[in-house]
Amino acid sequence: MSGPELRSALRELEIFAGLTEEQLDWLVSVTEPRVLSDGEVLFRDGDEATCFHVLLSGGLVVTKVIDGREEVLTRHSTEEESAAAEEHDGKPSAAHRFTGELPLLTDGSYVATASASGPATTVVGYPKPVFFEMLTRCHGVAAVLLPVLAWRIKSSEVQARKRATVEALGTLAAGLAHELNNPAAAVARAAQELAPALERLTRTAHAWGAAASGAERSLLDRLTDELDKLPPPQTSDPLAQADAEEEIADWAEEAGSERPGLLGSGVSDLGLELGWLQERLEGIGEPALPAALDHLAALLEIRSLAAELRAAGPRISQLVAATRDYANLDRAPEQRFPVTDGLENTLVVLRSKLSGITVVREYEPGLPELTGYPGELNQVWTNLVDNAAEAMEGAGTLTLRARPEGVCMVVEVVDTGRGIPEDVLPRIFEPFYTTKDVGKGTGLGLHLSYRIVTQRHHGSIAARSRPGETRMVVRLPLATPPPAAAAGSSTS
Repeated sequence: MSGPELRSALRELEIFAGLTEEQLDWLVSVTEPRVLSDGEVLFRDGDEATCFHVLLSGGLVVTKVIDGREEVLTRHSTEEESAAAEEHDGKPSAAHRFTGELPLLTDGSYVATASASGPATTVVGYPKPVFFEMLTRCHGVAAVLLPVLAWRIKSSEVQARKRATVEALGTLAAGLAHELNNPAAAVARAAQELAPALERLTRTAHAWGAAASGAERSLLDRLTDELDKLPPPQTSDPLAQADAEEEIADWAEEAGSERPGLLGSGVSDLGLELGWLQERLEGIGEPALPAALDHLAALLEIRSLAAELRAAGPRISQLVAATRDYANLDRAPEQRFPVTDGLENTLVVLRSKLSGITVVREYEPGLPELTGYPGELNQVWTNLVDNAAEAMEGAGTLTLRARPEGVCMVVEVVDTGRGIPEDVLPRIFEPFYTTKDVGKGTGLGLHLSYRIVTQRHHGSIAARSRPGETRMVVRLPLATPPPAAAAGSSTS
């Protein structure tokens, strides 16, 4: 491209349209066009930002790997028809003709990958020192660049917010599916086993009624009443329980029981041993003992299945309620709510990620309610707790604190993970800044949390970190002064 052609091409760009002849002369002197082949990479996500790139002809496709999948973020084109197709989201026309300014201004890395689209893509790369000199020499450049920069940041946040909502729903679905698996499996198994268990109970009841005397029936009734009132065993030693089960089963088999294993498991599950059972069966004669043991085994089986159903039903209801509250379905956008509800629902949703991690709750009693957007704050809690769990790599202590402090509610999320490096800490709330590997994060999770806390709820969020302790501190204004309350804590 000759000098006059280059000068004409630069003059046609909106970003350079207002330059004086002297400014344009300088710009031409520092401009070296580069032709890219179709698919050739201009810069990669995560690489150190070195240039401000201007598109003279052709097109660029901007992509980013998110959760292992490459997504197209936008497309820049010099063709009017193609450019118009990309303006449905309010994209300024000038945004098609340059890229790379954001990481240069923030002294960071490229936040996406740009590749040539089409066989005739021509670009100009202005190195970082030249870019800053351009802003100083050519004031008209900033007038076009800054509105585009603002749009890009806002557009990225909108995309990230949508992605965060989808990710939150995905986390919610995965957590719910994982948590529902155990109670649902218990219900299915109990339902499947209930019919044959009822048949055994009916059969053994007839046999026991025919074999037992009135005194023997009264004795077994007293035993079953006592079993009903037994508290759950305080400790459970699997080896001791297995030994007791085997001992009871062997004795029952020698006594003539048809299902000695069922009796052994039923009695040992209650934390009982053979001696306890034999003592309470004294008075039942040898002819009626097999029928008594079989009927007792059938009773224990039915009661065990009923207990499983009683435990599983409320657990499912609890999970559904937690899911509804977490997502804030069918509720007004702004409302009064206890902050601890969102924290607890987040723990339920992320339970599978917290396996192996000790959770400590330090909520002061009598906490006042907040007024705001609980659904959005749940995204904040999810992000903070999820980051904490990842930092601890499956082992450590997560502490959640909530207390009133002056006119604010203070919520702390503390983990015992690897910590955040001192040089990184001041930047963690910046848009697009991430310490995760390329493709693992967008760099917008903490920034969105910052926006939700500071702009939507007029609060503040800060981070303190050292190896073995990272503390995220969120302050949210209270609508009314908090009541005086004493501190309390609990561990689970």
